[in-house]
Amino acid sequence: MGDDDSARLSVHKSLGGASVADLLLWRNRSGAFILLASSTVFWFLFERAGYNLLSFVSNVLLLLVAILFLWAKSASLLNRPLPPVPNMEIPEEFAVKAADDIRVLINRVLSIASDITIARNPIRLLQMSLVLWAVSYVGTLINSLTLVYVGILLSLSLPLVYEKYQDHINEKLNSTSKVIRSLSSKIPMMMPVSKEKKYQ
Repeated sequence: MGDDDSARLSVHKSLGGASVADLLLWRNRSGAFILLASSTVFWFLFERAGYNLLSFVSNVLLLLVAILFLWAKSASLLNRPLPPVPNMEIPEEFAVKAADDIRVLINRVLSIASDITIARNPIRLLQMSLVLWAVSYVGTLINSLTLVYVGILLSLSLPLVYEKYQDHINEKLNSTSKVIRSLSSKIPMMMPVSKEKKYQ
């Protein structure tokens, strides 16, 4: 129980401290491996093999319906139990929580937009411009499916690397932050100059 344990605890807590954090930090090895393998298979099917998403979903559903139909028919003929089909409905708590999460995200985006347009914050405008330009540039290089796959790979690797080498990464990030702050202090702020018009 030293600094290493407290660092791991802080990384686990910053990721939510629940099953998602266990998955991203590979503490739930089977779940992380299933996520990695299934995303790799989906990426290979849709990106490299040229399979279409709509035809894939319809073929899987057709196979599932055929299996359930044959199982139910054979069960009635052989006096066996019917296939266990779960009750497929979305719980109200899940829908309310999802709506709350979406509302928080939309409010955050609206506060950024308000900060740029009403408060005329040049730093926030520069940050958003750089992020949107980077997203646009990455979008010209790779398609969205590959981008999602790369995001899954990064989410399964970066938290684990950060947990192991947290001290070194924090040291490098602090030095980089100091350099960026010193450079940004040298850039003059673009403040709007109010000119009073004289009417005669």
